[in-house]
Amino acid sequence: MFVKICGITSESDALFATAMGADAIGFVFAPSPRQVQPALVRDVVRRLPAEVLTVGVFRDESAQRVVEITNTCGLSAVQLHGHEAPAECAWVRERVPLVIKAFGAGDHLVERINEYDAVDAILMDSGVPGSGEVFDWSIVEALPLNRRIILAGGLTPDNVGEAIERTQPWGVDVASGVEAVPGHKDARLVYRFVSRAKAAGDRFERPYFDGDELLMPFDYEYDDLELAGG
Repeated sequence: MFVKICGITSESDALFATAMGADAIGFVFAPSPRQVQPALVRDVVRRLPAEVLTVGVFRDESAQRVVEITNTCGLSAVQLHGHEAPAECAWVRERVPLVIKAFGAGDHLVERINEYDAVDAILMDSGVPGSGEVFDWSIVEALPLNRRIILAGGLTPDNVGEAIERTQPWGVDVASGVEAVPGHKDARLVYRFVSRAKAAGDRFERPYFDGDELLMPFDYEYDDLELAGG
């Protein structure tokens, strides 16, 4: 089970999140209580283990600027969390290692997701990112089985196990659900979230297809995140 801790704002938060088993760390460049500057992110990324996926989160930023910041900071992935068109996502994907496209729960979701065949994973969030709101998890059940789905939106240490058991996603993402105050993580909550997510993920096996190759959920090897188009 792939676990991403998002909204990291300090080196100490990044280091203890990875020490507690997080597979990915997210840095928010969009306006937010968790917004960070590229200079800070560059310094933090240099201190993280090489196997940790470092993700820059952008919302309706120009594609050129997304690529520029990604390269400046040495990030290994980007998450596009706005109204980015399929062609824009594809352009970014040609220039960065991995792209995650975020969607808010809503109508015609399957049709919309199918238009984004260039991205590596789909993140399902509530209508207001970072709000801590939970959406109707049954929506995830209708999503294509051949896409890597990352579940977000209102997840906490208390509900992540149930969320995984019900939706069986490829991964989970949390920000406000493991914070002491906005922008600052609580080490105990991070530990509980990661451990419970991993335990829940171990209780099921759901195949994921990448072309003709059968892939299984994340197993701590970065190469396994080299998805379609990689």
